[in-house]
Amino acid sequence: MTAAETQAYLDLVDWRRRVGDLYRLSGPDALERFRRGRDELFRSHPQSPIEPEERDSFAGLRYYEHDAAYRVVARVEAGDGSELVIDTGGDDGAVRYRRAGALVFTLGARECRLTVLSLVQYAGGLFVPFRDGTAGHETYGGGRYLFDTAKDTDGLVLEIQAGSPEVVIDFNYAYNASCAYSPRWACPLAPPENHLQVEVRAGERVYKT
Repeated sequence: MTAAETQAYLDLVDWRRRVGDLYRLSGPDALERFRRGRDELFRSHPQSPIEPEERDSFAGLRYYEHDAAYRVVARVEAGDGSELVIDTGGDDGAVRYRRAGALVFTLGARECRLTVLSLVQYAGGLFVPFRDGTAGHETYGGGRYLFDTAKDTDGLVLEIQAGSPEVVIDFNYAYNASCAYSPRWACPLAPPENHLQVEVRAGERVYKT
């Protein structure tokens, strides 16, 4: 392994820590500071998914305006533990998950359901990718992520009360997978069961139009 490859591992650790720190912001302007901080990381960090030659001209990510209607109470139902395999189409190949549960909530007067996935390969948290009616024109065609606790992207998104089956989820923090910015990346995307039949105009929009 070269020195550059070792440095890349260290940079990745730093990237994940800095991203996680953004999800621990608080206060009435947390979303605004979260977005500013994320833009700065994407512009300047060695692990940014933005192509290196595009970073000098990078003007920031594109977002919907904050909408409190997309911060909703969800009921968590038990999963059946069955396995789901998502092919990333890249070097990582297929990623194996278990159906750990489901988020059941209402958006636009319609009941919605999202499967909560847990990685099989290591004891690594809960992951919720989703696709909605804006995908392919207003948002990335492959869908977005709501949270991934293994990567510490849940602090501002998922509110849990110990012992309660109800949680609060906030789609204003929905974000694109790295493959939305560059073909260098391969990512697990939302399975069909996490395709919502509503339009979620909250969170991050498509990177390029």
